[in-house]
Amino acid sequence: MRFMSLGSGSSGNCYYLAAGRTAILIDAGIGIRKTRSILKDSGIDIGSIDAVLITHDHLDHVRSAGWLGERAGIPVYATADVIDGINRNYCIRQKLRGSARAVTKGQRLDIGDLSATPFAVPHDSADNVGWRIEAGGRVFVLVTDCGQITDEVKAHAAGADYLVIETNYDAMMLENGPYPRPLKERVKSSTGHLCNTEAAMFVADNYRDNLRHVWLCHISQDNNRPEVAAQTVVLALEAAGVTVGRDVEVTPLARYVPSPLYALE
Repeated sequence: MRFMSLGSGSSGNCYYLAAGRTAILIDAGIGIRKTRSILKDSGIDIGSIDAVLITHDHLDHVRSAGWLGERAGIPVYATADVIDGINRNYCIRQKLRGSARAVTKGQRLDIGDLSATPFAVPHDSADNVGWRIEAGGRVFVLVTDCGQITDEVKAHAAGADYLVIETNYDAMMLENGPYPRPLKERVKSSTGHLCNTEAAMFVADNYRDNLRHVWLCHISQDNNRPEVAAQTVVLALEAAGVTVGRDVEVTPLARYVPSPLYALE
């Protein structure tokens, strides 16, 4: 497997994952010019993308979905409610038509050398899923915009070899930050976002020896800091007897700057 974050946060989310001869994007929330440029800088032609998998219909996850689907001819996989939400979003000029592929939560689909299973994730969108992707005996899981860790999230994410998980906010920074009270309540609700502590507890409580790397995504610009999110997860793992840097890697993903292209064992 090969993995790269093109951008992670409310300004735009997009992730590249490849295995064998198959390459996909998970979410398409970055402008198409920037998407093409980042991929090109890493030696990746956008024409090599075989599919786009969508988590939910908020603009920072689907900004370029219509272009990739209808202009570039790449199949776009999402639940029926998410497809409908994208097409009702007045900010998206290019709607999904023939490129849309409706998926059902819990049902696996095969895309070349990858197998992908969408699973329910609580968030205040038309619908929201995480993605569990398997290839070559390895499991990659992405969970973002997650109000709480449900049993279903845990069942699909626990045991992953590679995990991308939301650490959106630090509870104290949110409480003392600039957001108005209704927005603060929305962020920390069960259909809002995941805080550092909740994500850290999940990772530490469900750590397995096969877990190689944890990336922290969708980090708030106003209510968090990458180093704060990472430290929270590292301390939770070390309290559980796991040595970060030896047993597992923990890396926060930047909002605007793409990550390296990781070669996953």
